[in-house]
Amino acid sequence: MSETTQRELGASDSPIEDKLEDAFISMLSEGTQRLHRGWRGILVTGFFGGTEVALGVLAYLAVLDATHRPLLAGVAFSIGFLALLLGHSELFTEGFLVPVTTVAAKRASLRQLFKLWGGTLFANLVGGWMIMWLIMTGFPELRGQTVESAAHFVSAPVSAQTVALTVLGGMAITLMTRMQHGTDSVPAKIAAAVAVAFLLAGLRLFHSILDSLLIFGALVAGRAPFGYLDWLGWFGYTVVGNVVGGLFFVTLLRLVRSSDRLRQERMAAEAS
Repeated sequence: MSETTQRELGASDSPIEDKLEDAFISMLSEGTQRLHRGWRGILVTGFFGGTEVALGVLAYLAVLDATHRPLLAGVAFSIGFLALLLGHSELFTEGFLVPVTTVAAKRASLRQLFKLWGGTLFANLVGGWMIMWLIMTGFPELRGQTVESAAHFVSAPVSAQTVALTVLGGMAITLMTRMQHGTDSVPAKIAAAVAVAFLLAGLRLFHSILDSLLIFGALVAGRAPFGYLDWLGWFGYTVVGNVVGGLFFVTLLRLVRSSDRLRQERMAAEAS
C-alpha cells in the first residue's frame, strides 16, 4: 500500500496508522516535558520511583515468605508498578522508549537524555535504599527471605543465561511503557503494569533497580554473604543488558516503524 493511500484511509494525514499516530504524539508530549526538567524535578521524581518500587518489593517479600510461590509474589509486586503509573514517578529503565523517541525527533538533546538517565538512576537507588532500610527494620521476620532472594541475583555467575535474563528484563519494562502509551484506558494501563510485574518479579528476570533493592535489603539486614562491591559488579552488567533489551529490541524497532513520522518531526524541528 502506498503512503498516499494509507493517508487517505486514516483519519489524519499521518504516514503511520491512526493508533500509532496517537501514541507517537503522546510520547513526544510527555518526553519533551520530562527531558526539559531541571535537576530538582528529575531527582525528586526518580527518588519517588525508588521508594514506590521498594513498597512493591515489600509486598513481593511478604507473599513469597508466606507462600514460597514466586509467581504469586510477582503479582503482589505489581503494587510498585501501579504506584509508578498512578503517582507519575519513574524508573531509570522506563527512560528508553519515550525519551529516546523524543531525542530522535529532535525535540531534546542527547545531553538532556543522559542527564535524565543519570539523575533518575541515582535517585532510584538512593530512594530505594532508604525504604529498604525501613522495611528491614520494621519487618525483621522478612530478613531471611530477603537474603535468599537477593543471593539468587548477586551470586549468579555471568553466563549466557544471566545475560539473557538481563536483556529480557529490559525488554519487559520497555514493553510496559509501550503498552501504556498505546491506550488511554486506565484499566488497560493497570493490566499492563500487573502483567509486566508478573514477568519481571514472578519469573525473576534480572532488573537493575528492582533486584538492587532486594540486594540492598539483604545488605542492610546484615546477614548477606556478599557486599556492596559484589552488588556493583552484578549491577554493571545488568544495567548494560537492560539497556540492550529496552533500546534494541523494543525502542529501535518502534523508531523504524515510525521512521516516516520521525522524519516529519525532525524537519519541523529544524524549520523552527
